[in-house]
Amino acid sequence: MTTAVQQKNYDIADITLAERGRFRMQWAAKEMPVLDLLEERYLRERPFAGVRMAAAMHVTSETANLMRILIAGGAEVALCASNPLSTQDDIAAALVTYYEMPVYAIKGESNRQYNEHINAVLDTKPHLTMDDGMDLVAMLHTQRGNLLENVVGGTEETTTGVIRLKAMAADGKLAFPVIAVNDAMTKHFFDNRYGTGQSTLDGIIRATNVLIAGKSFVVGGYGWCSKGIAMRAKGMGANVVVTEVDPLRALEAVMDGFQVMPMAQAARTGQIFCAATGDIHVIDGHHMEQMRDGAILANSGHFDVEINLKALEAMSTKITRVRDFLDEYTLEDGRRLYVAGEGRLVNLAAAEGHPSAVMDMSFANQALAAEYLLKHSDEMTGNVYDMPEALDREIAALKLKAMEIEIDTLTPEQEAYLNEWTLGTAE
Repeated sequence: MTTAVQQKNYDIADITLAERGRFRMQWAAKEMPVLDLLEERYLRERPFAGVRMAAAMHVTSETANLMRILIAGGAEVALCASNPLSTQDDIAAALVTYYEMPVYAIKGESNRQYNEHINAVLDTKPHLTMDDGMDLVAMLHTQRGNLLENVVGGTEETTTGVIRLKAMAADGKLAFPVIAVNDAMTKHFFDNRYGTGQSTLDGIIRATNVLIAGKSFVVGGYGWCSKGIAMRAKGMGANVVVTEVDPLRALEAVMDGFQVMPMAQAARTGQIFCAATGDIHVIDGHHMEQMRDGAILANSGHFDVEINLKALEAMSTKITRVRDFLDEYTLEDGRRLYVAGEGRLVNLAAAEGHPSAVMDMSFANQALAAEYLLKHSDEMTGNVYDMPEALDREIAALKLKAMEIEIDTLTPEQEAYLNEWTLGTAE
């Protein structure tokens, strides 16, 4: 048994699940070649030697492989969950047992435990933060301000977290630089669209086992995550309706072939609803009043606020768990509405999250952003920064290399043409 386990500096569900978690980590790693390439360099260069990292993330097999390469680079990482329902307990056990990592995460943990776990990770006095939703950074600023002097920077992986961080920076309250990994091209083009699209449909199907084909499927929003959900639902034969508040995104949804209408109108005919906007009460009480008997409600935004569950509870006479991760709300008029995954991230609450292949790029962004912060934080202030484009392109190039795909390069003549303003129509 390792020293870490003997000291019991962890809080997980079941340490005996470690071997199963190790096998699942290895299976995920097969689809994460970019992280393997980074690990080779990290073992040589040890860029994180002596650096303490506090990570609040979904404790999944993919996240475990990010932890693996950070440790290979010399980092001392402590990990907690970024959502009470997203932890995979066998993965938490594997990280504690085989990597001597302090892990504080239990699937289904209470809100009290969730906050205790964030505090436990912050007790390590981190130099860098890795956040998924900004709860860790928020607690660091509001309750653990004495630790801020140690922190050189952080990364944020979600749309929700970036929105919160930008509001915090605009208010002059953000004490250190944070790189918005979520906004990297190799993150939102692929992870948000293809990862969220596939994993959200997977979560809804696991929770309900309903046939998607032929259903009226209402998608709240048309950002990158919602685009992926709409695309995958359409591919499975659903009649997809998009609701939006942004005219440009609404127009794009129309041009992509989807029906667009207000949620109040869609509520009357929709059979499956899924919001992924990062905002509150996208599916609200007055929408639920219009819904047909048997409608299914799901959320793929980071926090459990997109469905107004308090309004739904107030309308209900009975709440029954009818399947794993599916609750039946019986309304006063006899209609029944079904909520998947307790209104939390359905792709992680009811399924396993994004496929490893897309998380390979997202987590490469996390690792390279952390390296960048260690080298450049002295030049940065308490603000939210874009992922450096050079790093974004490096990750795309590494992914193509791992996939054995070659692309063209510009010739000297083409380079010269692109940098010459006098050339026009050839004579």
